[in-house]
Amino acid sequence: MKLLFILDPLYSLKSYKDTSLAIMREAAARGHALYVCEQHDVFLRNELVKINVTEFNFNDDYPIKNTSGYALGKTQETLPKDFDAILMRKDPPFDNEYLYSTYLLELAANQGAHVINNPSAVRSWNEKLSVARFPQFAPEFLVTSNNDLIRDFLATHKDIVVKPLDGMGGSGIFRLTETDPNIGVILETATRFGAQTIMAQRYLPAIKQGDKRIIVINGEPLSYSLARIPKAGETRGNLAAGGTGVAQPLTSRDLTIATTVGKMLKAEGLFLVGLDVIGDYLTEINVTSPTGMVEITAQTKNLDLPCKPSQIFVEALEAIH
Repeated sequence: MKLLFILDPLYSLKSYKDTSLAIMREAAARGHALYVCEQHDVFLRNELVKINVTEFNFNDDYPIKNTSGYALGKTQETLPKDFDAILMRKDPPFDNEYLYSTYLLELAANQGAHVINNPSAVRSWNEKLSVARFPQFAPEFLVTSNNDLIRDFLATHKDIVVKPLDGMGGSGIFRLTETDPNIGVILETATRFGAQTIMAQRYLPAIKQGDKRIIVINGEPLSYSLARIPKAGETRGNLAAGGTGVAQPLTSRDLTIATTVGKMLKAEGLFLVGLDVIGDYLTEINVTSPTGMVEITAQTKNLDLPCKPSQIFVEALEAIH
């Protein structure tokens, strides 16, 4: 296959844990051709979408190698349909530039390109709001910019978490209790004095056992999740916020959530998704650039049945071509 990965700048990727690079390394080992570009390399000339792409090869013995062990070839302008798959792996925030990219990639898909994940679905499935599609699995939540409504929600549930709708890596997340002396300033900051819509969720004490990332590939969950356990004194389990990742077999509840949600994800063309589950509750549905593959691979490699997410992903991609 001929694969194009839309990435953040290569120098910013952490080669020892980056999921995109893990997928690319597996694809290269299976003989597939790799190309890379950044978000701004996708453009529209009249009615046709074009992309400036660069050849990419892993080469650990490359004489002038960089820390990631890759060599870049020539850059050329091409049509999106020339690739067997285009994988959009640009990290959030889901800002206007990201929105514009989904429009361009949707046009590319209409012109014959196979884009993963489906750009229109990515646009429709906000990573926080999408839990509303599955109320049977979600904790109590409120979405608003009205600070009075959030205070009422806090009064009802006593202990809550507030977070922006476009964040990642735990950024902008606050835990609030009724006795917190900074309720006012936290809500003013989070909502920008009532101008920005946020989500409030009931605090889930099970976060102490980890915020589980369940990876779903073409509708099917992996057998292991990555439980991200908060460091001491921290509410957030995100690895970017200092959490520790621990691979764990899916519980029966995890499997129920992931298979139910996975059916709809597959129908929507969301090929690679990361579900966030705390205890028995679905808290987020990550459709942009979910991570965790490297950690699961490393922690299960010595088991009788190791879990190999990047291999499973590439095999699933091969199966549909």
